[in-house]
Amino acid sequence: MSRRSGILEFAVLGLLREAPMHGYELRKRLNTSLGIFRAFSYGTLYPCLKTLVANGWLIEEPGSAPEDALAASLAGRRAKIVYRLTAEGKEHFEELLSHTGPDTWEDEHFAARFAFFGQTEREVRMRVLEGRRSRLEERLEKMRASLVRTRERLDDYTLELQRHGMESVEREVRWLNELIESERAGRDQRQPTPEGSAQQDNTSGATGGLPRHRGAESSGGTYPGPPTPPDPSDDTAK
Repeated sequence: MSRRSGILEFAVLGLLREAPMHGYELRKRLNTSLGIFRAFSYGTLYPCLKTLVANGWLIEEPGSAPEDALAASLAGRRAKIVYRLTAEGKEHFEELLSHTGPDTWEDEHFAARFAFFGQTEREVRMRVLEGRRSRLEERLEKMRASLVRTRERLDDYTLELQRHGMESVEREVRWLNELIESERAGRDQRQPTPEGSAQQDNTSGATGGLPRHRGAESSGGTYPGPPTPPDPSDDTAK
């Protein structure tokens, strides 16, 4: 399985965990709510759905509205198929949500993971955020080193492009720092009191530890972090 198809399967399972949908609804949600899937087609989505059905993670059901099925029949078209998450599919998605390895820190995968942070346990969110920050700090160090080595050989426009790339990464690191501090503050506020009060730690609240000015939808929300451009050092380093 390619990395991109794995991210698509994760996103489809996450959206169907909210509610059953047919293919058109899924594609619309992937396009509008998860910006990383803006450039993909039904030719990509339906093989993914068929794979998930074959694995037992989804089931196909006819559309629920009888008039829709009748209209489709009279028009010579097939009724829309609704996809529903199975118990095994929910279990598989929850297992995927618990992963915190290096793949979850990469650009596209991190964006998909962040969109479903509202369904993710707090400690897992923290590990993913800290891993992403570490990855970007490594990238930033390489970009700075490359700029030092190559700036004398670059024209003004290429130099400005590298600076813009560095500023984008620096901005995302600052954003991640805010999120991590907010997650920590939220966790500390939810620690049980010495008197043993009923206040509990919500491990998968809708907003979790998000800063108030950066609140997003609990799931399926647009990834609010700044986009990370390709590392210019790959093309300029000698």
